[in-house]
Amino acid sequence: MLHGFIPPDRFFAYLTWTEIEAMPNKSNVVIIQPVAAIEQHGPHLPLAVDVAIGQAVIGKALEKLPTSVPSYALPSLYYGKSNEHWHFPGTITLSVQTLVATLMEVGDSIYRAGFRKLAFVNAHGGQPQVIEIVARDLRQRYDDFVVLPLFIWRVPHVADELLTMKERELGIHAGDAETSLLLSLLPEQVKMERAIAEYPQGLLDDSLLSMEGKLPFAWMTRDLSKSGVLGDPTTATKEKGDCILASLADGWVQAIQDIYRFQQPQAWK
Repeated sequence: MLHGFIPPDRFFAYLTWTEIEAMPNKSNVVIIQPVAAIEQHGPHLPLAVDVAIGQAVIGKALEKLPTSVPSYALPSLYYGKSNEHWHFPGTITLSVQTLVATLMEVGDSIYRAGFRKLAFVNAHGGQPQVIEIVARDLRQRYDDFVVLPLFIWRVPHVADELLTMKERELGIHAGDAETSLLLSLLPEQVKMERAIAEYPQGLLDDSLLSMEGKLPFAWMTRDLSKSGVLGDPTTATKEKGDCILASLADGWVQAIQDIYRFQQPQAWK
């Protein structure tokens, strides 16, 4: 099934060109491009974690979305900029230039088809800045194009209520939240007997500098972790994953509706 977690009636690639040509109100139809990565997630999770989470959350949201809101998901972009993980076998990474060119040409194609609202929904923490640059450049290219560089985890959700304080701060990769979600989505692909906890090594407690924050430093995953894990997956459960998935999906229902209603400010007119 090509659509994966996406409802078939909301999967862009199942439409015909004549259906797209005749689609009413195309300027307000919300087109979603899930953007992810194929990269290591420790010894216990598959390489496709980000793909699975991004596609499943958007899929669940589209299932719940009122039928009065027209929205379609494009096929997921499986490959992303993952060079922070490239010392771990299996990671596949695109260069910044390749990712930018790919997303720009997707945007060009969507615009050419008559659509005017495109959301890049990213599920990989290593590339938000790239997607923000693409969105700005597409906005510069087309005066009437609404382009949104979004991150799957930035809608309201309950994950923080289910995680320890240490995990909320440092569990950024293959930890409790991601492992719980995979136990909910792809339990047969999770090898919990191999799960180990490993938090970032070599950080200073009293420094303004951090991995991710107001004053970040550049890092490669092997600088911080021998296993590729940054967090504690040993406390993950399917029940947590079910709760996180449901709350993320509800957040994205609201976000998609907001995009549908949104009109680009144009004070210059």
